[in-house]
Amino acid sequence: MSKVEQINLNEENRIFYRKMMRIGIPVLIQQIISIGLNLVDTIMVGKVSENALAAVGAANQVYFIFSVVLFGIFSGAAVHSVQYWGIGDVKSLRKILGIDYLMCVVLALPTVVLVYALAPQVIGLFSDEGEVVLLGAKYLRIACFSYFFSGMSFVISYNSRVIQDLKLPTTINAIAIGINIVLNYALIYGHLGMPKLGVEGAALATLIARIIECMAMVTSVYLRKEHPLKAKFGEMKTFSKELFCGIMATAIPVIITEGLWALSVSLTFAAYGKISASALAIVQIAVTVTDFFQTVYFGVGNASSVIIGEALGQGRKERAWRYSRHIMKITWGLNLAMTLCIILIRKPVALIYDFNPSTTELLMKALLVYAIAMTPKMLDYMLICGILRAGGDTLYSMYMDVGFNMGVQVPLAFIGVLALNLPLHWAIALVAVADFIKIFFCYQRYYSRKWMNVITDVDTIEEETYADIS
Repeated sequence: MSKVEQINLNEENRIFYRKMMRIGIPVLIQQIISIGLNLVDTIMVGKVSENALAAVGAANQVYFIFSVVLFGIFSGAAVHSVQYWGIGDVKSLRKILGIDYLMCVVLALPTVVLVYALAPQVIGLFSDEGEVVLLGAKYLRIACFSYFFSGMSFVISYNSRVIQDLKLPTTINAIAIGINIVLNYALIYGHLGMPKLGVEGAALATLIARIIECMAMVTSVYLRKEHPLKAKFGEMKTFSKELFCGIMATAIPVIITEGLWALSVSLTFAAYGKISASALAIVQIAVTVTDFFQTVYFGVGNASSVIIGEALGQGRKERAWRYSRHIMKITWGLNLAMTLCIILIRKPVALIYDFNPSTTELLMKALLVYAIAMTPKMLDYMLICGILRAGGDTLYSMYMDVGFNMGVQVPLAFIGVLALNLPLHWAIALVAVADFIKIFFCYQRYYSRKWMNVITDVDTIEEETYADIS
């Protein structure tokens, strides 16, 4: 490599890291805020009782599945929108925005109706204990109305990532979650002149905060001049059948993948619930703590999908490949740092809750297992969500996730709990075996480069020069 090529390659690397910071940091902040709220929720509700925490954890599995399916729709559509944004086609971007809004409404409305009507039966899937079912149903019948507002906010938030404009959405997320925390404090315990409502107070706080967030998100777009997402109804509804089918062809494998992944997580959660209500409470805490440390991966993964998708949209496959190599190096560094962090803080976290000594000890063991299992889990996540999907390789990603999540993890969870009668932490370890196996197949696909697809009409630049850097 000549000196000029090396200089230009260094410039390309600087551009890569600038984009990574510009996209990744706001997403990271959004995730930290969101997971931080979940952590505060587990602490506040956990102070009420173990059964209350188990009930809210079970109820939130419904929202978890709903939000993950929306993620599948929006991230699948983003494979197209990010490439159109890369070539400056705002008209097509707004048509895809209309498809996002439509799918949000189509999914949210029947979900709210069914969840409200069948709340006790839904909670009964996760626990047989009467108090858990009663509390969970009360929570669910209030919180379910927040799904529609969350979905509308997601549309703006996800598409803001596409156009790399995340400062205001992130600020709105922070304010809404701050409101949620204050309302939790007031309505769960009866402070600030509010009634003491327990788990129902937590649900009401969530609903109010989601409504405020949605209104602020919409206002932030339509009060700004020339915003790319400031689309008129006529602009959004003019998408063609061909565009809709093309997006669905990419999105459906992601929807199936994410939906079945969420279902597998919920079924695994239900398997742990067969141990005891305490096991549900422990898993709720352990998952929230590990999710908090995984937020940095979500920032990198979202930035990765935008950066790689943008490069592929411009027909620059070699540049996309170089970017992907940087991302995998970052992921390995994060694995070491985050695993050590969880191991170091697990005891102080466990002592926050007023659990009996045996439950506290079991929580520490569960956190240790989750910390070790983070490396294979996050490698799989980055390869599939951050790289393979960015290249439109959603079908292979679907086979990997569905096959291992539903075909391996869920059976292992029930085998560990019902057949082998394993204690909670060993059951968690058994489930994690699937992620270790999946790494091999994900890396094999990655190195094959078969995931690198150009969806736009731009010709692929086979012999890319380092001097041509945008």
